[in-house]
Amino acid sequence: MSIDAWTPRLVEVYLAEAADTLRRLPEQRVRGFVSAWPEAVCEKWDALGCEDGPTQAGPPSPQAIDRMDRTLLWLRWLEPEEQRIVWARANGHPWKQIAWEHGINRSTAWRRWTHALVALAARLSAQSDATLSRHQDVQHMGPNLVG
Repeated sequence: MSIDAWTPRLVEVYLAEAADTLRRLPEQRVRGFVSAWPEAVCEKWDALGCEDGPTQAGPPSPQAIDRMDRTLLWLRWLEPEEQRIVWARANGHPWKQIAWEHGINRSTAWRRWTHALVALAARLSAQSDATLSRHQDVQHMGPNLVG
């Protein structure tokens, strides 16, 4: 699939996929550290053996990890507050929580998020136009856009 024009919705989907991929990566552990104590159970899902609830998927594919790496680089193009709002929303945080954490109201948080997605889409579209003018046969494998 070749992406001719990036939209804010498409950027949102890629960011949500990157957040999901990052959550599903294996836990980093210190080599050589061994404990005979069992791990502490923090939440009811931990007691059931699930990491993020009943719908925990398996580890991400290598292609999903590559897309995540590229997608996370997009956040550099945003201001620090926009980065935090966009990333919180990609992780599924509710608007009320995001607004409270940033000391703004919900509509302001939504406007800043929308502005950031539009800015990312515009920059990605500009890069796509430049790339497509040099390489006419670019193929792109994106995340599943069903939903």
